[in-house]
Amino acid sequence: MKKQFTHSSRSAKVVAGLAALAVGVVPFVGLQASQASPAAVTDTGWARPFSGTERYVKFAPTVATKSTQVNQPLGQERADALAARFGFDKADAMSSEQYRLLVTGRGVGGGTKEALVAAKLINVSVRYLTNTKATNLYRMINGEKERILLGSYGLIVNGDGVLESPANDTSPVRQINWVLAPQIVCAYSADQVPAGIPCGYMGKWFRANGAKDTLRALYASAYTLEAVYGAKSQGATEPWELVQNVKADGTTSTVGMAMVPSIWIVNFLLIYALNPKAAANMPAYWAPLPTAVADALYASESGQVAYADYMQYFN
Repeated sequence: MKKQFTHSSRSAKVVAGLAALAVGVVPFVGLQASQASPAAVTDTGWARPFSGTERYVKFAPTVATKSTQVNQPLGQERADALAARFGFDKADAMSSEQYRLLVTGRGVGGGTKEALVAAKLINVSVRYLTNTKATNLYRMINGEKERILLGSYGLIVNGDGVLESPANDTSPVRQINWVLAPQIVCAYSADQVPAGIPCGYMGKWFRANGAKDTLRALYASAYTLEAVYGAKSQGATEPWELVQNVKADGTTSTVGMAMVPSIWIVNFLLIYALNPKAAANMPAYWAPLPTAVADALYASESGQVAYADYMQYFN
């Protein structure tokens, strides 16, 4: 295993508080916590906490065994079936109108600077986490417009053309955690919230715009259990946010944080609660990172490399 880091007791207490309240939003890629145990769960190859809850790990994406499966989206039928398996009823998802208002920074309490910041983070995060053949992303790389398809690898290419895990500190997918955090966490961790990020905005918007039932259904689903493991997963691999999958036969693969079971299930349920159609575009399979890419990311101090230098491994 690569070198791991632990975090402060303050961060661990924040996560513990989230779990105790059963309203702990550790969305997309989770808040920081303690490091992982090296013990693998059954034959999945995932160690805890990356594997998440044992009863749900079998429903998470499996490794792609053929090239056509890489970046293949779930599809609506499979997404709906998974949501039901995880204890979330499609009828409890936000309405299309509620979602439209949320992601445009409108609705009750909308139209403000913080509403627009939150809307942008939500839009970007959903697009990054649904970057499959169903959701195209493009970046200017070496003066050329390049199509980005990295969902199954659990990586993103940011606006500066940098390849990284979406859990990287600089990623919108990491920053949106504060938008989705409950108010008690915002108050307790006020000095840690990045400047300009509206901490706790999501909960306030839901309560003001008739989406309380969606929140209740989300917290009653597998989301709450998986969020605890997701938080621990996040904190175990700083700053690279990459995870190793080790099979019983010794086969080792590396993937970005977004595709490990605990994080993927949390992301799936949150996106499904917002918009089931968007959740249907999430990756159906995970794919191992090319060795050269994984080595380069681990060798960097920030968990980032120029996509231009490694895009040939994905094309």
